[in-house]
Amino acid sequence: MDYNSKILLVGSCFVENMGEKLEYFKFQNRINPLGILFHTSAIAGFFKRVTNQLFFTEADLVFYNERWHCLDAHSIMSGTDQETVLENLNTALKQAIEFLQNSTHVIITLGTAWGYRYKKTEKLVANCHKIPQQEFDKELAKTDVIYADLSSILISLNKINPKIKVVFTVSPVRHLKDGFIENQRSKAHLIAAVHALVKNHDQAEYFPSYEIMMDELRDYRFYERDLLHPNALAVDYIWEKFTSVYLSPQAQQWTTKIEEVQKGIAHRPFDQSSAAHLKFLKNLERKKKYIEENQPNIRF
Repeated sequence: MDYNSKILLVGSCFVENMGEKLEYFKFQNRINPLGILFHTSAIAGFFKRVTNQLFFTEADLVFYNERWHCLDAHSIMSGTDQETVLENLNTALKQAIEFLQNSTHVIITLGTAWGYRYKKTEKLVANCHKIPQQEFDKELAKTDVIYADLSSILISLNKINPKIKVVFTVSPVRHLKDGFIENQRSKAHLIAAVHALVKNHDQAEYFPSYEIMMDELRDYRFYERDLLHPNALAVDYIWEKFTSVYLSPQAQQWTTKIEEVQKGIAHRPFDQSSAAHLKFLKNLERKKKYIEENQPNIRF
């Protein structure tokens, strides 16, 4: 990957961590057009919609707790007005279609193999939107079903842009609400399926963010206070591993220059009118101009 790459990130909340890093370092990227998606079925469904341009209709919405929800999207897309919800969903889908047509890479983070099947439609959902639990059946996807979902993703991407490279990873966030044993079973199913897929498809690769978190960063000082999510220190460490593998040497050099500017922008002086600060700002503008002139896709 370099600064000409266009990168789409889809999946669980950890993909948002990686996406924020790409944003910070000014790469061309889009993160979760329909919001966070945890299950492989939901992710595969998103790419099918994009490939076949299956836009959302009123039939895709449910009304619960005074809000309209789409069971194929995250609750970030929900709202009180049906037309607005549909418009936002379809706008996000259109933007994803346009972006994917010129994308070079897709990063997909798999969150869980546990899914919820809506009894009224017999379909696995992306999000339950706090609809009562008795309206769903909870089930653990088997490895071959997950493999089929992942294969479906590659088929969809090949239809829209066969040159796209795909990087799969398993989220290091543990879903302990399912239970300790249940979480391990879920991650095991995901890991087994994705490795089988990568073995058979040159287009796809696997990045071991889950393994890095579990083995290299197993101390709880690398976790947030909930002891489930990786903290900023852990995300930085995994990001460094990722960039050392996937960014070109030239791109890595540019990230160093960009970080200097980003830290400069974040700097808060004691005295904004001091000669030292004015000199600092002049130097910062010079650095910005140099980057923007050499990297036309970057604007601060």
